[in-house]
Amino acid sequence: MNFALSPEQELLQRGARDFLAHQWPAAAAHTVFHPDHDGYPRKLYENMAQLGWLGLLAPVEFGGVGGTCLDAALLAEELGRAAVPGPYLANTLSILVLRQIGAASVRRQWLPLLAKGAAVLTLAWFEENAFAWPFRPQTRGSIGRFGLRLNGTKRFVLDAHVADGLLVVCTIPVRQTRLTAIALVPKDRRGVTIHPMNDVDRTRRPCEVVLEDVIVPRRSVIAIGSQAEKLLARLQNAAAVFLAADCLGGAERLLEMAVEYAKVRYQFGRPIGSFQAVKHRCAEMVAQIEPARSLLWYAAHAVDALPRHATYAASLAKGHLSEVFSQVAENALRVLGGIGFTWEHDLHIWFKRAQWNRFAFGSPEWHRERVAQECRW
Repeated sequence: MNFALSPEQELLQRGARDFLAHQWPAAAAHTVFHPDHDGYPRKLYENMAQLGWLGLLAPVEFGGVGGTCLDAALLAEELGRAAVPGPYLANTLSILVLRQIGAASVRRQWLPLLAKGAAVLTLAWFEENAFAWPFRPQTRGSIGRFGLRLNGTKRFVLDAHVADGLLVVCTIPVRQTRLTAIALVPKDRRGVTIHPMNDVDRTRRPCEVVLEDVIVPRRSVIAIGSQAEKLLARLQNAAAVFLAADCLGGAERLLEMAVEYAKVRYQFGRPIGSFQAVKHRCAEMVAQIEPARSLLWYAAHAVDALPRHATYAASLAKGHLSEVFSQVAENALRVLGGIGFTWEHDLHIWFKRAQWNRFAFGSPEWHRERVAQECRW
């Protein structure tokens, strides 16, 4: 049995690494920390769209590539290695939603736009004290003669400030109960207010979205009941895999940064990389990163082809790799010492990204509990 990447996947990985090394060097990553930068490098995304990366998971008939979750995870790894900001994760999850549910007219309207980078769609999913699925949404919808009326507050909505539409997770009354639903809401609807949230990682731009008597047509509800809940569970797994891939790429970049510095920084007349303590710290980082790669590849494959194992594998990958990223960031900082604390150095970009990745879409503790529940421990 061959566990290696296909030639096409290896080409995607190498091509993405070379492209981002030229189009988004560390100096470019520093620019997103400027107060006036909105965290969306449009020119970079235009070039990514021309390469087909934004439509990697979109069906071919809608202008996409029709790729797999592993393909998208390999690209997410390279984006994490380069600390690329912007709505890649938000758009990819939105594509996963629309390619499975919704009316044909909705797919025809949005999927080609998302695939070619002409629009941004994001999930208005989580709420206060609810950072992972499942939970009971407090955002409520009511159906009247004018359509669906939405009220509620969503938090940690990725890139909502640059989005064209929101996929709002809410509850809708049906007979004597309320069912979970997903509604597509254009951002320019009256009653939609977006507040950017202050975050330590400026390569991510979460927002708070307030919905006050927002009215959309009834056909805006693209999934309801068990269909919506099953889809959100699959999205939780996919998001976990993509963030785990981002963690892997970021950890690799930090390891390279630490090794490079250890070779050129001299102390007592020789490189600090010749000291046993520094060698051991770098070796520890390698020992953490390499086994995690196999865990990620299996999780991505499970989301594609092994639905019964997808939750278990995705949570293992996210829980482990988010901790690996944080630990590698701390070890890299110890190797670099005082220079690593400075604003001018590149390390703080990935260090902050590691902290954000750790808690997004479920903390390591939450994912370990999820694994225990899946295994009935």
